[in-house]
Amino acid sequence: MPPVPTKGPLVRTLIFGGAGFVGLNIAEALLRAGHAVTAFDRSPIPEAALHAFAKLPGGFIAIQGDVTDEAAVAAAIEPGTDLVVMGAAITAGRERDATDPATTLKVNLLAQVPILAAARATGVRRVVNLSSAAAYGAAGERLPELDETTPGDPVGLYAITKWASERVGARLGDLWGLDLVSLRLSGVFGPWEHATGVRDTLSPHCQILATAVAGEPAILPRPGLRDWIYAPDVADAVLAVAAAEKLGHGVYNVSTGTRFTLLDWGQRLAQAFPGFVCRLAEPGEAATIDFHGPSDRAPMAVARIAHDIGWSAQTEGLASADRLAAWWQAHGRSMETGR
Repeated sequence: MPPVPTKGPLVRTLIFGGAGFVGLNIAEALLRAGHAVTAFDRSPIPEAALHAFAKLPGGFIAIQGDVTDEAAVAAAIEPGTDLVVMGAAITAGRERDATDPATTLKVNLLAQVPILAAARATGVRRVVNLSSAAAYGAAGERLPELDETTPGDPVGLYAITKWASERVGARLGDLWGLDLVSLRLSGVFGPWEHATGVRDTLSPHCQILATAVAGEPAILPRPGLRDWIYAPDVADAVLAVAAAEKLGHGVYNVSTGTRFTLLDWGQRLAQAFPGFVCRLAEPGEAATIDFHGPSDRAPMAVARIAHDIGWSAQTEGLASADRLAAWWQAHGRSMETGR
């Protein structure tokens, strides 16, 4: 992957959903490269992140606001903003879908329109829409691999809105002359993950880490095979896509392209937490780790992003357990891990 320049087109970046863990990883990568970053979120930035970001060469500003507040959104996208990252989302489960569908639709989809309108008005150079592998939906259970041409078959509102956000973004980008790209992120986990109230279930990796920290066993319902991706790799992909002079496509998968199991990952994490046990549930035993669904998903193809941009994930699957354990020792002790 080519290095991201510290001087050049990425000067001022605005991240919607900047207090979420994916947003925080993107902010950290940009700041490390010397760029100015503004994080917009209804939740405050964790103190541990503020402390870490203050040591990096780029400049960081946090705006606390609601992405559905059109006036606040318009005020946040100031003239001179080069890059906008749309990462605010409610990762709703079945219960929230049933009880409060309107909020999920407002945050995940309808809020996109005023963001893009303000980006158009202020001359933003590029907009990155953080989509999800969830957009493939049930197709991930039927096919051996998912590439960007695979028709989506989403079911839950989170998946539906992610799929729709790509289509709405592409349509408005075409009509309004915006350079917009959607990134379909695989199952993301890693540094800065914490409970914010907008994700009904944290990543299984965060849940496993929380049990390790608490000195409790992690009991899994199944091995959990997926092309999980470490959050700093996602951040690097966003930077590479944002810095590209021209993009050949409007949608890219962001994944390792290879799979590993949560069981193997948790057992690797146990090396950093003596006495910690990660195992499968015995017959009739309740699992303590929620996998977000009853089945595994096919891996996402990564040939398009490798060809167009030269990006590939740099963190080998199980090595991410070592990296996350080291990060937790340095920063995570002051974070609320949650389960």
